[in-house]
Amino acid sequence: MHDLAGADPELRFSPFCWRTRFALAHKGLPVETIPWRFTETGAIAFSGQGRVPVIRDGDRVVFDSWSIAEYLEEICPTPALFGGPIGRAHALFINSWADAVLLGGIARFIVRDLLDVVDPKDQAYFRASREARFGTSLEQVQAGREDRLAAFRDLLPPIRLVLRKQAWLGGSTPSYADHIVAGTLMWPRCASRFSLLTEDDPVAVWFGRMLDQYGGLGRGAKTP
Repeated sequence: MHDLAGADPELRFSPFCWRTRFALAHKGLPVETIPWRFTETGAIAFSGQGRVPVIRDGDRVVFDSWSIAEYLEEICPTPALFGGPIGRAHALFINSWADAVLLGGIARFIVRDLLDVVDPKDQAYFRASREARFGTSLEQVQAGREDRLAAFRDLLPPIRLVLRKQAWLGGSTPSYADHIVAGTLMWPRCASRFSLLTEDDPVAVWFGRMLDQYGGLGRGAKTP
């Protein structure tokens, strides 16, 4: 698996790669991760595109975290990530919600911090591409983040309401829905020292349990 890394090859911060890391661990599948940086597009040219995660399973190459989850469910049905077609449809909604709402919300709190952890050879690309996306400097995007925390936390009631009724988004055990949200939250955990959640937030409590799943895979991840 090609996995986005920072200047420190052990610092892996991609939310999409973390979704895949959790899914592989859920399946109990061993994986070798290969550090990849933003400007190393040639290293994954074999996949026919330029983004990670990319997995190579024998002769099969799969990219995109959602497509990888579907592939893992196909080749290794148990333990299930989705729990059938209805669960897959529900997980697709969570995936779309996390991409559209969570990622954009989190980016405005940590995008300048990311510049400090990416490989030096990637810094010019990262700044130029993200400033073009936001239409302003990284410093301006992140400015005043403490004053915006309440608005971000107000995005999370759907998750809180579910977790007040059951242990995991997947029910009695974690499912790919849990991996999607937890993988998304690994992004700020592994790229920034800025805390988005209060310790008593049900989402933070759940995330703590997710960090300890799969032998503490998330808990043991390198942080800044």
